Amino acid sequence: MRSSAYYQVVCVALLLSVTAGAMAQSSSNVRATYHYYNAAQNGYDLRAVSAYCATWDADQSLAWRSQYEWTAFCGPSGPTGQDACGKCLRVTNTRTGAQLTVRIVDKCANGGLDLDWSAFQKLDTDGNGYNQGHLIVNYEFVSC
Repeated sequence: MRSSAYYQVVCVALLLSVTAGAMAQSSSNVRATYHYYNAAQNGYDLRAVSAYCATWDADQSLAWRSQYEWTAFCGPSGPTGQDACGKCLRVTNTRTGAQLTVRIVDKCANGGLDLDWSAFQKLDTDGNGYNQGHLIVNYEFVSC
């Protein structure tokens, strides 16, 4: 039989592992640009917009594909490539506090987010993001 000290060590290690994983699933002061996926106008068809995640998610139901606004994701924290596809982010405009949940449908190379224009507009409540060409946001991975 193992001692209670052993179980305490195991519990602490598990807690640290979970906490570290959760911390890696968010980031602050990230640059968010916009992209014209025009999801609604394109029938929420991932193939029609040549989204990276179409390989895995194009055959999801229309309800699934249209439930959230779309974004490309390229870090700096969280899963990458196929592992990011279909996951959701809660994005907060650091300037105004406006929040929106978006679904990752693509990858990018700008080190942040590339939001569909409609998502960018919803977050850019004071127009400052459009004027400077980007928003500064915080994001965290959330359940879809």
